Amino acid sequence: MSISTIATDIEHQVAADTRKTTQYLMPQRLNAEELDFGAYNIYPTCLLKSGVINHGYDTLAAWIAQHKAVVIDGYVGVFWDNIKAELQQHFEQKGLKVSWIDTADYLKDPARIDELIEPFMGTYESVWGRRCTLALADFYNIESLEKQVPDQQTDITIVLGPGAVLAGWNAPLLYIDLPKNELQFRMRAGSITNLGSDKVAEPFYMYKRFYFVDWVLLNQHKKEILQDVAVMIDGQWPDNINWITGDALRQGLQQLSHSPLRVRPWFEPGAWGGQWIKSHINGVNPDAVNYAWSFELIVPENGLVFESDGWLLEVSFDTLMFTHSGDVLGKHAEVYGDEFPIRFDFLDTVKGGNLSIQCHPSLLYIQEQFGENITQDETYYILDCEPNAQVYLGFQDSINPQQFKDALENSQAENQPIDIENYVQAHTATKHDLFLIPNQTIHSAGAGNLVLEISATPYIFTFKMYDWVRLDLEGNPRPINIDHAFKNLDFQRKGERVKQEFISMQTIISQNDGATVVHVPTHEQHFYDVHRLEFDKQMEVDCEGKCHVLMVVEGDAVTVTTVAGVQQNFAYAETFVIPAACGSYTLVSTNQKPVKVIKAFLK
Repeated sequence: MSISTIATDIEHQVAADTRKTTQYLMPQRLNAEELDFGAYNIYPTCLLKSGVINHGYDTLAAWIAQHKAVVIDGYVGVFWDNIKAELQQHFEQKGLKVSWIDTADYLKDPARIDELIEPFMGTYESVWGRRCTLALADFYNIESLEKQVPDQQTDITIVLGPGAVLAGWNAPLLYIDLPKNELQFRMRAGSITNLGSDKVAEPFYMYKRFYFVDWVLLNQHKKEILQDVAVMIDGQWPDNINWITGDALRQGLQQLSHSPLRVRPWFEPGAWGGQWIKSHINGVNPDAVNYAWSFELIVPENGLVFESDGWLLEVSFDTLMFTHSGDVLGKHAEVYGDEFPIRFDFLDTVKGGNLSIQCHPSLLYIQEQFGENITQDETYYILDCEPNAQVYLGFQDSINPQQFKDALENSQAENQPIDIENYVQAHTATKHDLFLIPNQTIHSAGAGNLVLEISATPYIFTFKMYDWVRLDLEGNPRPINIDHAFKNLDFQRKGERVKQEFISMQTIISQNDGATVVHVPTHEQHFYDVHRLEFDKQMEVDCEGKCHVLMVVEGDAVTVTTVAGVQQNFAYAETFVIPAACGSYTLVSTNQKPVKVIKAFLK
């Protein structure tokens, strides 16, 4: 039985109205014998010792039954009513009388919460808001919640829901986490609401509120209470759970912080999406119309999966950063704190379309307008491409900003195409090219590319100027942001300067014993740099106190062994992270054939 068969069987058990997506729900348990460790794995795991991941509501109910009172906190989007009903059923089977206190009953009125978050949401139609500076407690009638105490007349009292810790009980803390992809699938199905809302809004508005408000408050809340968690629960399966004790979780996080690791990737179709991912990555749903993105390492929305006896449990990536940022980032932890700064993702336009013509905000603009700490600097590494594929980058030398703006606005108003190459340069793309896209640079990936974006972590601040007069997969126009773009575009990035400054000029740094280090330099504005490691047998690499992000970009696979002896295999196109705490590591070509490995690191 293949991964996709397991996932399909699970999918059939999930009510259609709970999640809207073509993507499979991660199985609760994997059989290692069914995995092909020589190929891209969509469910990478960190292996823990036997017996530490527990399965089912019955086992959790038995753990809770040992206590007179417990606190069950967790994330927005969890099916809290299901959790309560399932646990209650098992308590009744045990003959236990349970008193429940739901934090949702102590939220402020939705209209009052709307007033509180209004400064962070922009207009309803706007794509972006501003990072919220409130605290989770601001959403609650705290005095009323704090007055709730355990009921001495029952066997167990449980306070349940986001912010449960705010009740102030001295009781064991359980936390229910939810992967961001599953949260969004539930959002699109209309099966959840935003925190403190009593209605389902349009998905674009709900996502904006999640990103700029709910996630900000709940992530900070999680950071503050994580060290006190006695039980961590994975809430992504609608009708069941896996869970782990807090002590075992913390041991697992310690293990991860000193080991090569992969996040669980997830995949999304899009208006311009292609077919490369479908034809090269086993386990994705082949019935999807296309795949535009693979979230390889977009850490605000990726999780880390632990495995014990085949049972899986996922926690958000920030769980690791909140506890081990120094081990992960090394000398750069003082600068970035618990914000992981590098992003890897795929843009698949093979047999697809062009991305929109776009740019990203300057550092000052993203800080002042959206409240972010770093801005969306990018590069395009061409992992694969079709003949005659192109990347749009930089202006023509003859660019006239007002004429360009007039053409864009007329195109939008009249729904008419324009010849974009009258204004923007198109460059031939070949495998292993690196196109440099510091903020304020006009750009787009043309059709026929499998782009590895090696970028700064921000990922939603894209100002689209021209989208080829097309609709999204739902049949709606995609937002165009000409005004934002023209407040950021650098019109001096034009003519011959583009080829000289914005296409990486690769040079060999060192060459010995069949191992070559190629410098693939980024722009001076980028805070990260790129090397390509080329070898046919093995290569030694020193972290030098830095975190490394790597991918096999040519060849089959590598085996990574740290100086402490931790060993893992990584296949072609898999993104993996070497925490700074690993110290040094050896890369070995698993079949002793030539391989090329991209390594990104902070300058």
